[in-house]
Amino acid sequence: MSAVKIMAMLLIIAGVLGLIYGSFSYTKETQQATLGPFELSVKDTQTVNVPVWAGVVTLVAGSALLFAVSRKN
Repeated sequence: MSAVKIMAMLLIIAGVLGLIYGSFSYTKETQQATLGPFELSVKDTQTVNVPVWAGVVTLVAGSALLFAVSRKN
């Protein structure tokens, strides 16, 4: 399997996941303080929204790439 086919499949999977989930969250540690034996840290949860158009464009680009590679052979 060629690298181009693998990239096309990854684009298709990313597009489908973007359309299904629509957003993802991650946690990052924002502040940290040490007061003697105590350590304080604040964990902040961020949510990133994936636009529908980005999922559609990624899905179409992956499909077109896969189609172009398969037609070439």
